Amino acid sequence: MRAQPLIVGAGPAGIRAAATLVAAGLRPVVVDEAPASGGQIYRQPLVPDGRDARARYGSEAAKAERLHGEFAGLADRIDYHPGALVWNVSPGVADVVVHGETRRIVHDGMILATGAADRVLPIPGWTIPGVFTLGGAQIALKAQGAAIGQRVVFLGSGPLLYLVAWQYMKAGVTVAGVLDCAPFSAKFALLRALPHQPRAVLLGLKYVADLRLAGVPIRFGVEAPAILGEARVTGIEWREDDQRHHLSCDGIGYGLGLRSETQLADLAGCAFAFSSRDRAHVAVRDAAGRSSVAGVYLAGDGAGIMGADAAELAGERAALALIEDRALPGNPARAAALESELLRHSRFRDAMEAAFPFPHHWEIADETILCRCEEITARAARAAIGQFSLTEINRLKAVSRIGMGRCQGRVCGAGAAELLAHEAGRDIATVGRLRGQAPVKPIPLALVAETREAAE
Repeated sequence: MRAQPLIVGAGPAGIRAAATLVAAGLRPVVVDEAPASGGQIYRQPLVPDGRDARARYGSEAAKAERLHGEFAGLADRIDYHPGALVWNVSPGVADVVVHGETRRIVHDGMILATGAADRVLPIPGWTIPGVFTLGGAQIALKAQGAAIGQRVVFLGSGPLLYLVAWQYMKAGVTVAGVLDCAPFSAKFALLRALPHQPRAVLLGLKYVADLRLAGVPIRFGVEAPAILGEARVTGIEWREDDQRHHLSCDGIGYGLGLRSETQLADLAGCAFAFSSRDRAHVAVRDAAGRSSVAGVYLAGDGAGIMGADAAELAGERAALALIEDRALPGNPARAAALESELLRHSRFRDAMEAAFPFPHHWEIADETILCRCEEITARAARAAIGQFSLTEINRLKAVSRIGMGRCQGRVCGAGAAELLAHEAGRDIATVGRLRGQAPVKPIPLALVAETREAAE
């Protein structure tokens, strides 16, 4: 019997990929870290909390319910492992922790739909209790019906900044302010985005209008933010128009766009290239989702940030590529339509990146913690860079331990790369990327030993 295809991730890309493979007569294995399908954007609650889909997902409720229902309808035609971590991959094999036990899944084709996480840069006070990423703040609200504070400030850049602020306001939380690190002039780029995704742009404008009508202050061109407090956040300061400003708050949601989860693609041997749009190295894929490694396919935000709608399309296209490569009856017309639609989404993303640009002016003060896991300051990183004339991120890791902690650089990697590029006088594209290591996330060492024994 031929091995089953494997899908890693049950967000929009993974769900659409699974449905496409099932329609072709295949029975995929779907492994997902979350306890229920939907990914970050359509995350389901851990326990019923009395809210309906509209209250939880807002304007995206219909999409969420459709995807949840579609995945539930596949239950008897897939092998689904929720709450499971794929911690290592090698040719044709994935090592997975399921319910505290490790097992090896042999597959014939793997679709990586690993999604994305918040991108943050270190700022003074970012380790104080009460500071959450934007995604973390959203998870608390969606999955647990909890807020990160009673008076919350949202800081950063990107569409998620306004969405989460709007969701908190609608949930009855006092939003003390929205601090956008991009200048107001950048928002005129939304006019370029409008023809490609008019609904998305108009929804974003509605969020801003609703926040304004509710009296929420929205500030643009925010620089040098510093979070205040000791045992808990008490406020935030920032520079704007050469003046310092202050807001009192007891919670902060913070994020500068998203970054792709690429560790499994790295372990699979996929080639990487620097994406100036994502300002990061991402795995190379063709228009169909094929990576540089035969039998490994990439879909969704884990292969480059494009959003939930594009992730669905990419998941379907990657699944069709797997079907084509198995010499099963394909659908060339549908494949071509998907690629055309994905190109439109890519143009939309170009415009959105211009409207919410990365803050190139960011400053990381010497005393600021850069690597939270290893408690390494920016001063210590600068000293290491100067002492050893470092120009490559993995050398900085070896010398300073930045990126060696539990998160393996997921949190500090972007900031470390930016600091290294600045100190070395190099373009960010040239300093490299932190290489993925197994296990990609912490697991008990006993499970690693069990996996090795089983393989011998």
